[in-house]
Amino acid sequence: MSSHGRLDETSERIIEQLQRNGRLSYADLAKVVGLSEAAVRQRVQRLTESGVIQVVAVTDPMQVGFHRQAMIGLRVSGDAREVVDALEKIPAVIYLVLTAGSFDILAEVVCESDADLMQVLNGQIRTLPGVTSSETFVYLELRKQSYDWGVR
Repeated sequence: MSSHGRLDETSERIIEQLQRNGRLSYADLAKVVGLSEAAVRQRVQRLTESGVIQVVAVTDPMQVGFHRQAMIGLRVSGDAREVVDALEKIPAVIYLVLTAGSFDILAEVVCESDADLMQVLNGQIRTLPGVTSSETFVYLELRKQSYDWGVR
């Protein structure tokens, strides 16, 4: 058992390798962690099915037509989980966090343009029951987006 409670050292090493290079073959992973290819495949499948890891293609929003990104801080009245449930259904919302502090919810959005952002804000987010105020932080430049932090 590792210091993280759920993962042993081998699983942690597999995760760290996949975070560095998500296209690493099972054969190459097996060499690094000292297991058979079949054992590594089984471990990765277990980690995926249990929700510990998710294998995805990360895109650069600018390269695929989404020229406006923003983080929106929301203050709500009542149960913030109900607002989060509604926000989950909005396609432009890509990241949601319930928080403690000056905002109850942080929602990251990707939009095609400023006009699209305005429509998402005014037509979909600010009109949700329970939303009392919002503050929008428009991204000017994305400087770092890292997925290789390991499992520390």
